[in-house]
Amino acid sequence: MSCVASDQPVVDKFASLGTTSLHSFLYIYVPTKLVAVSSKTILFGKSPYKRSLLHSAMVSHLLITIRNGVGITGNVISLFLFLSPVPTFVGIWKKGSVEQFSPAPYLATLINCMIWVVYGLPMVHPNSTLVVTINGTGTAIEIVYLTLFIIFCHDKRKRAKVALIVLVELIFIAVVTTLVLVIAHTTERRSMVVGIIAILFNIMMYASPLLVMKLVITTKSVEYMPFSLSLASFANGVAWTTYAFLPFDPFIAVPNGLGTLFSLAQLLLYATYYQSTKRIIEARKDSKMELRLSEVVVKGGNDDPKKTSIAP
Repeated sequence: MSCVASDQPVVDKFASLGTTSLHSFLYIYVPTKLVAVSSKTILFGKSPYKRSLLHSAMVSHLLITIRNGVGITGNVISLFLFLSPVPTFVGIWKKGSVEQFSPAPYLATLINCMIWVVYGLPMVHPNSTLVVTINGTGTAIEIVYLTLFIIFCHDKRKRAKVALIVLVELIFIAVVTTLVLVIAHTTERRSMVVGIIAILFNIMMYASPLLVMKLVITTKSVEYMPFSLSLASFANGVAWTTYAFLPFDPFIAVPNGLGTLFSLAQLLLYATYYQSTKRIIEARKDSKMELRLSEVVVKGGNDDPKKTSIAP
């Protein structure tokens, strides 16, 4: 007899199990159907499966507890993932420019968070509170990042492009939410439609830093691929992949499994070019120092004739 926790159980008939009440019930599998069993059935029922039911109920409760624990851990790690670009944007704030930083990761994360908020709505996929809370938080954080990016982007065309993409994403989410709620009339269908879309955007979120990897390989520098973002993405992928197997949810498992691999590739790339990045940064500092010294010498040389001509 197997036991798997379920967010959307299908209740079987209880007559054969000697059920007299449905208060305080657990959901368990016996042997191929998902059955709702009350505490009275387990403790006082006349079912020949009484001992097996009790064992399955205990295992089911344990799996649900583990799943919730992993989900909470995933929420914490996801929060660190969303906050990991803070040092990057502090630097942008101080410099007053986004320099060569790409907005792609933040645009991809924004659309990903918004679609997962839709997926976790009670009328789409019930009992997904942990999914809604962390992705709602992520949506707010990404909006702040993109606002700062637009403010400190001095390229007018690039700034307009980012603003336009954000607007398109908001319209897209509104349209998807409306169509799903109006056309699909069951939570199973709504979960499937939104889940498939969520898989695509979740993969985009994890793969978006791969656009920066071309720059890393070309320049042999990881300066514009923040280590904290790659590490947080890896930890986040591992946590949510584990969560997706308790029980198995393909809409969460597939994108986060791929995301784990993408993030691992970024960490390997970071390890490969870390030393060369340090040398490039040091060489840049030295060249700036030499340039400043040469400017001082030139200015000093230009001042001397003036002083000489003025002298009596």
